Amino acid sequence: MTSTDPDVLDIAQAVAEESRSFLTTVTEVGAGGAPEAALPLLLLAVSDLLAAGARLGATTDVVPAERFEPDVGPDPDLEPLRAALANALEGIDEYPEVVDPLLGADVEAVTLSGNLVGIAGALAQGLRHYETGGVLEALWWWQFSYLSDWGERASSVLRTLQSILAHLRLDVADDVATEAEYDALQP
Repeated sequence: MTSTDPDVLDIAQAVAEESRSFLTTVTEVGAGGAPEAALPLLLLAVSDLLAAGARLGATTDVVPAERFEPDVGPDPDLEPLRAALANALEGIDEYPEVVDPLLGADVEAVTLSGNLVGIAGALAQGLRHYETGGVLEALWWWQFSYLSDWGERASSVLRTLQSILAHLRLDVADDVATEAEYDALQP
């Protein structure tokens, strides 16, 4: 693979676009814009990102020419974003997660805000390489971090967001359900 290979450029461009879109969405949700749309927006952003990640996972291992990661400057401070997301997701932020389903049933408490920010940090690191012309380095970083971290985090977040939305939309009080069932059975 070379940085001029059209397939490499297509994948890199697609992941860069999804990364930017994801970062924009989580930032807007954290800022509190349209709180009634926060969960659906996050569901869409994470779903789209996972589609791009699946493409990374299905791609032959990307190996840059250099065996070290070039310095692209200091890492951004993502703590304000994590705190903003935790605030926006208050009451639904924490959830249990199976640590590694292949190794056992150990469960740990995690947060949507923490996982979203972990994903954001990995994507931002790849974008920094991409935007400085390091296409192969960016792809390597995105692929490595997808397989080792953010793919799993995003899958967990997606499942949790979908579950929250399902409960919000489908859970109804017993008396409402009984009345609807009665009405449905009447001729």
